[in-house]
Amino acid sequence: MRYLILTYYKRANGKIDEVMAVSNRIKPRDHQTANVILDFCDQVVVKCFIDGKTMPKEWETITGYYYKFYSSVMERLFKENGHELPAEFVAEST
Repeated sequence: MRYLILTYYKRANGKIDEVMAVSNRIKPRDHQTANVILDFCDQVVVKCFIDGKTMPKEWETITGYYYKFYSSVMERLFKENGHELPAEFVAEST
């Protein structure tokens, strides 16, 4: 897998649901509906649009934030794409 894709949906009661998926490629629908798309092969933030605002596409900041919630998935993505786990992530897990 290459991409981590996160989509946020606002429910009728005002709460927000988060849907996480991993994929080998980005579909046109992903570009339209996803809020965050991370490319673990090239280590770039493809898209980061949260609360109606485009956020800075800083790889270290974005991956650091989501690592707290999706550590096992992200560790697998780093490994499958031939990258070492960043040192700050290793320090957090020990």
